[in-house]
Amino acid sequence: MKTAVVTDGKYRASLAAVRALGEAGFSVVVTQTRQEAVHTPASFVSKFAKEGRWMEGSCRDADYGERLTALLQAYDRPVLFPTGADTLRWISAHREELAGTADFLVASPQALADLNDKETVHQRCLALGLPVPQEYDGPPDRYPVVVKPRCGEQFGLKSWERYTIAEGQAAYQRAYETMSQYGGAPIVQEKVSGPGEGVNLLLDQNSRLVCAFCHRRLREYPVTGGPSTCCVSFYDEKMIDQAYRLLASFGFVGMAMVEFKGGKILEVNPRVWGSFPMTACCGAPFVANYARAAQGEVLEYTPRN
Repeated sequence: MKTAVVTDGKYRASLAAVRALGEAGFSVVVTQTRQEAVHTPASFVSKFAKEGRWMEGSCRDADYGERLTALLQAYDRPVLFPTGADTLRWISAHREELAGTADFLVASPQALADLNDKETVHQRCLALGLPVPQEYDGPPDRYPVVVKPRCGEQFGLKSWERYTIAEGQAAYQRAYETMSQYGGAPIVQEKVSGPGEGVNLLLDQNSRLVCAFCHRRLREYPVTGGPSTCCVSFYDEKMIDQAYRLLASFGFVGMAMVEFKGGKILEVNPRVWGSFPMTACCGAPFVANYARAAQGEVLEYTPRN
């Protein structure tokens, strides 16, 4: 039986991946660093997990990659499913070294850096003719506006801390000063109205589209803007095409969620996203197709009618 290793078992997404891989016939091993988890992850006790492997220290330790590699080498070329952002970044930086040890779909460091940079994404959208919010180079001439750093995640900001809505000039100046401490001049954009939606995509080693569906946020926490607490899936071929064109232009590989609001592209999460567990609920075979594509199988994407 083929082995699959799911990292960062503390996340809900990891539990969803464990279930899906187990149902796909894999012998699933789950890892978790002790410093990032106080309690035993639910994924460790899933009936689909053959083994839970604690790893000493933190996923940010200098030798984390060595310990992860040693664990992978204990199995016969497993499929590697990285859930956490730190693990993903390390694998990305060592793709060539790991290529002979495990099968995985992870983008290059440059692609991850570009897609995590909101301004780079904005400019690429403009070049591709994709819809984006209006952006201000100087003080805005109308309000409300959204003020945000180019990449708040790299400074450890939570999702609701990565932007501020300014209703007037005074609020704008305060927000601009606050956000300027995170990587220089922040981005200032119009506040877009409309539903918050995401296009969820899986691209293979050649950046070919393998799997896709959309979701719409019904509730989020905090209510002013944050991770979704309730969402519903739907299918929109136009949005999927726009999101795919954007990701493919960077040579992206793996899983990502392109965030839309009011039909305009806001940003990209080039990794497993918060509402990832709904992939199984809505019948999208993301995890199984990830494993198949990671092992070199060529899969055809079939649009829904």
